[in-house]
Amino acid sequence: MQQPDIRLFLCDVDGTLTDGGMYYTENGDELKKFNTRDGMALQILHDHGIRTGIITSEQRDLVARRATKLRVDYLRLGQFGGGKREVAEAICREMGITMQQVLYIGDDLNCYDILTAVGYPACPADACNKVLNIPGIHVLSRKGGDAVVRELAEKLFPDWFN
Repeated sequence: MQQPDIRLFLCDVDGTLTDGGMYYTENGDELKKFNTRDGMALQILHDHGIRTGIITSEQRDLVARRATKLRVDYLRLGQFGGGKREVAEAICREMGITMQQVLYIGDDLNCYDILTAVGYPACPADACNKVLNIPGIHVLSRKGGDAVVRELAEKLFPDWFN
């Protein structure tokens, strides 16, 4: 299998890096569970020259803290629907690449526009039907939050994980 020409990996948070659940404490604190294997996949992609980023509608400090820990190159909070595509296009212009060189993984309606614009669209097994039915999308066997980013990275770049 020929290695794809991916220069930028972008993803959503809720339903992709997390299981989409929102956990609240009695004190009103919000919690999210991230999978460390996804973090390792992002690090390996980055170490091999693929820039990484998160584009999410979320505007939470905990997402920013996770992005900092992951050392992603781009973090864009508060982006909805078509705004995600516009953000990706702006990052591509900055990097001097095309949307065909972008891998994006997302799971819900607010990811549809960007998924239909990138060269390598992917989604978790539990994505919404509209996303699952995008022509050419890579549907993974894992659900969001269950190391789905790692599964995708290993499929595309198996030699990097041996």
